[in-house]
Amino acid sequence: MTSSPLQSTSDRAEQARNLCLRLLTARARTRAELAGQLAKRGYPDDVSAAVLDRLAQVGLVDDGDFAEQWVRSRRVNAGKGKRALAAELRNKGVDNEVIDAALAGIDAGAERARAEQLVRDKLRREKLGDPGDREVEAKVTRRLVGMLARRGYGQTLAVDVVSTELAMERERRRV
Repeated sequence: MTSSPLQSTSDRAEQARNLCLRLLTARARTRAELAGQLAKRGYPDDVSAAVLDRLAQVGLVDDGDFAEQWVRSRRVNAGKGKRALAAELRNKGVDNEVIDAALAGIDAGAERARAEQLVRDKLRREKLGDPGDREVEAKVTRRLVGMLARRGYGQTLAVDVVSTELAMERERRRV
């Protein structure tokens, strides 16, 4: 006995909903991430759209909330800068307006303060050699500027922060 097309569509919708709920149990996800998982498993677009619309209606899928949590978490735990955060959110399928809103709370002062803290933490473990040793200083500077660049901080900010913090660390060690 075969089931009617209506029954099979509702079964597919139920399966899609269950898949989404399982994925959301592990961690919050964007609508685009869930849509990608559904497409990968062969769910029709209309079924995916209906399931995702319903999950958004009940508040289980909210890209704005996801973006805010992502920014907060990645800034604190990974020390990411605005550029890196925006790129990560774009890769997760978040719209540019949502990304801009999530990043709006990070001003230049907060960005600089986080970069300074990252550099300070790394500098404490660095061997700086003699105060006049330009080779060691250049190597440490390159390493620290590179670390900030990989985390999404601009080059001008990175060089300025590293220079300032390096001078302060040398002064601290001299005393």
